[in-house]
Amino acid sequence: MASSGEDMTSADVEAPDTMAPDATAETGGSVHLLGFSDEILLHILSHVPSTDLVVNVRRVCRKLAALSLDKSLVHTVLLQKDYQASEDKVKQLVKVIGREIQQLSMAGCYWLSGSTIEHVARCRGLVKMNLSGCHLTSLRLSKVLSALQQLRSLAIDVSPGFDASQLSSECRATLSRVRELKQTLFTPSYGVVPCCASLQKLLLYFEILDRTREGAVLSGQLMVGQSNVPHYQNLRIFYARLAPGYINQEVVRLYLAVLSDRTPENLHAFLISVPGSFAESGATKNLLESMARNVALDALQLPKSWLNGSSLLQHMKFNNPFYFSFSRCTLSGGHLIQRVINGGKDLRSLASLNLSGCVHCLLPDSLLHKAEDDIDSSILETLVASCCNLRHLNLSAAHHHSSEGLGRHLCHLLARLRHLRSLSLPVCSVADSAPRADRAPAQPAMHAVPRGFGKKVRIGVQTCSGPFAGHQPSSAFWSLLKNLPFLEHLELIGSNFSSAMPRNEPAIRNSLPPCSRAQNVGDSEVAAIGQLAFLQHLTLAQLPGILTGSGLLSIGLQCQQLQSLSLANLGMMGKVVYMPALSDMLKHCRRLKDLRLEQPYFNANAQFFQALSQCASLQRLCLVSRSGTLQPDAVLAFMARCLHLVVCHMFTGESLTTCKSLQQSLLRSFQAERPALNVVIFPLLHEGLTDVIRDVPMVHLDEITLFKSRVAEEPPNLWW
Repeated sequence: MASSGEDMTSADVEAPDTMAPDATAETGGSVHLLGFSDEILLHILSHVPSTDLVVNVRRVCRKLAALSLDKSLVHTVLLQKDYQASEDKVKQLVKVIGREIQQLSMAGCYWLSGSTIEHVARCRGLVKMNLSGCHLTSLRLSKVLSALQQLRSLAIDVSPGFDASQLSSECRATLSRVRELKQTLFTPSYGVVPCCASLQKLLLYFEILDRTREGAVLSGQLMVGQSNVPHYQNLRIFYARLAPGYINQEVVRLYLAVLSDRTPENLHAFLISVPGSFAESGATKNLLESMARNVALDALQLPKSWLNGSSLLQHMKFNNPFYFSFSRCTLSGGHLIQRVINGGKDLRSLASLNLSGCVHCLLPDSLLHKAEDDIDSSILETLVASCCNLRHLNLSAAHHHSSEGLGRHLCHLLARLRHLRSLSLPVCSVADSAPRADRAPAQPAMHAVPRGFGKKVRIGVQTCSGPFAGHQPSSAFWSLLKNLPFLEHLELIGSNFSSAMPRNEPAIRNSLPPCSRAQNVGDSEVAAIGQLAFLQHLTLAQLPGILTGSGLLSIGLQCQQLQSLSLANLGMMGKVVYMPALSDMLKHCRRLKDLRLEQPYFNANAQFFQALSQCASLQRLCLVSRSGTLQPDAVLAFMARCLHLVVCHMFTGESLTTCKSLQQSLLRSFQAERPALNVVIFPLLHEGLTDVIRDVPMVHLDEITLFKSRVAEEPPNLWW
């Protein structure tokens, strides 16, 4: 039933006089959309952005006016990635349905002003609110929270200038009732944590840079004098993710200090994600020992230096674990079986496992083994049998080579995990066998070959006898994908791959050579990915065996649900061999929203942008190319055709003058009609790149600008 809207004014609820009357069920003998039942119409309307429902759909006719304000549609409002949500639309939405909203996410709405965000205070029934990435001062936050007495879940940013002393008593009263807090720190601070006396879930994201724009060195000592008594007694989930930099480690230690004094007895998940080394201190050692004695965990992730060489895992108690991450740890196969799986213990509750960078985790215990040696298939077999309900598995950043033997290949064993929805593998792990010097790479069926007097067959569908022409049906990788038809997220990443754009550092000028076995993974294996009809996210990085990229066309034709695509370093370095195939592929990617392309010497020319403009749903584009070039006129024409594009990041070999001129032209031409437009055009190897990157909205920096493996990166459903 449609909501009657008793809490709103009649002017807000009633259809304007200009509305059309309810349409009849049939028009000219055909069934009209409004002839469907209310249940079906509500399901259709649930896929329409909330701002469109309020501003546009409800003005069509009286029936849609009533349905658009149904409680099932206005109870939860998600504005993140609604890039057309302008200031006026958001204000109108809050005015019309503000009192009905119970859950509101404005995460990443960086384009909205603080004064517009302040209107959220009218949504007095809010129980959950996500304002991560929004511009809020301490005073505005205080005003908003003072009005939200029902709030129990909150996500905010803590930016330079935050002052907890400016929070009113009403605001503090609201915070005292908050049970879930997600806090992203851009400055050394406790934020609002000390005000939250009822915390059960605490998520901390540390994004503090070591230096200010002026070059001043930051220190955690800035937190001295702030309230430093976090209330952890009711805590069930503690999660901390750190960006690179010593200051983030210094600040997280201050948060952990209270935990080390008294471990919450109801703690079920303890996760700390740290890039690089993070030395264990006396306080953290006491904390881990206390956890081993007093709690049984469901989820665990620790810095690699806390686990390496430690017997900690032997003493930890687990209840029904659903998430483990041992990323970058020196975990041997024996330790994995004995300390994690407990000799083959039933771990059917485990849904997500991250073993990225664990180069020895599938090798037997021995000091003589090298990371490139063949895996012990019995270790993987035990893992698969024990964790049979895994939905997310990450084995990237390692060499997991399979030996010759029927049914013992890594792909054959992983094929038993029928519940997998996301999977990340090193490229070399899917190769059928080690490369032989006397055998050249197999030629795929869809690449250009000489015919007659030097003529070539154009790359495209005409040369295919079927969607998987060129693949090898007997290959282990093909068999794996055949057995995982519902896979939604797949990553094939070279074990030695590193992006040219690391975080908070200058661009990388040189890269490590790919694993020799990766040469055996080429166009036919890529074509096999076309079997995944439900695939939404695909990453292919450092595949030197790509000859023409012909397998990309199979993906474009068959993977019609594909929403995000990341390609990096395909084929031999120094040559972009797959441009024609990529152009053919893009013509079929109607639902593609995000494209990240990293390739040295890439020529972003008119042909490329013409093909890309056929991706009607494209919203974000990131191009990273050392010594690459671009055509400014082609970029401008592409932007004009691609109406939904709001993120255009290009880091190439062009001069600073060319980059600045193009960036200004794009902003001048399209900023007014695209409020969320974010354009960054900059030379990749310029010394000022780090300063430019720091201005990119975090939602884009984290999701598309920077390369990383995302499978099992965090526990599933960590935040709503």
